[in-house]
Amino acid sequence: MQDSEIRVIDVKERILADNDRAAEAVRSEMKQKGVFLVNLMASPGAGKTTLLVRTIQALKDTYRIGVMEADVDSDVDARTAAEAGAKVIQIHTGGSCHMDAEMTEKGIGEMGVDDVDIVFLENVGNLVCPAEFDVGANKRVMILSVPEGDDKPLKYPLMFRVSDVLLVNKVDTAPIFDFDFDRLRANVDRLHEGMPVIPLSAKTGEGFDAWITWLKREIEASRRLAADDPATAGAEQSGAGTHDVSADGRLNAAASDAEKAEKTQPVHSAAQGEKVSAR
Repeated sequence: MQDSEIRVIDVKERILADNDRAAEAVRSEMKQKGVFLVNLMASPGAGKTTLLVRTIQALKDTYRIGVMEADVDSDVDARTAAEAGAKVIQIHTGGSCHMDAEMTEKGIGEMGVDDVDIVFLENVGNLVCPAEFDVGANKRVMILSVPEGDDKPLKYPLMFRVSDVLLVNKVDTAPIFDFDFDRLRANVDRLHEGMPVIPLSAKTGEGFDAWITWLKREIEASRRLAADDPATAGAEQSGAGTHDVSADGRLNAAASDAEKAEKTQPVHSAAQGEKVSAR
């Protein structure tokens, strides 16, 4: 039998390349509309929804907030976010363990973002697949909970490499678990040197000011860049003050008067919330 040449196709490489192009389209659209997109990633049980609810409560008087809740099934988290005061849409991923850029684009279109300043995408609970797929977010935020252990950077390195900030949740449980913050910091620095690591508790509020200040700083920096770009200079922006946060994510400055001004917040009740199938 004569040897024949076998053609090999790297399907994953093609899928990721297609996704990257779609992500750039999402990023461009959000920039044009003046909307800041945050990709929240964590394992199941790390406290994503509890942290998101407290974040909504801290920001909703300053920014108009939208939330895309991604789950394989159910709308439990979407109802919780809606009750906190956000405009919410539920996305069912059809069994997929992560969101990709195309699903994100569909969710944005179905929800509508002309009346929001920030959109939080609560990704499917998973430390592997969400790290591989860019959804077009301005920032990727990873949540690690104390009970998960300080060795997670060694087990899931890509997630730590691609994230822009690490929130270490459930610090109120630290006395119960053998969690070494210095060891975590060293493990993180091997993968992503200098990434802000913010210990906090979404339950008690401990350390939360540092997270909110870091987030506001990033939002305002994005707005300044958009304002300097002639292509996006006309995008609608809601007023908010500027912030300053040190390299380790600690609180450095107070909010300006503009941040303290109350704004009308559109709310979708859980009963009114929409559901979208991403597939």
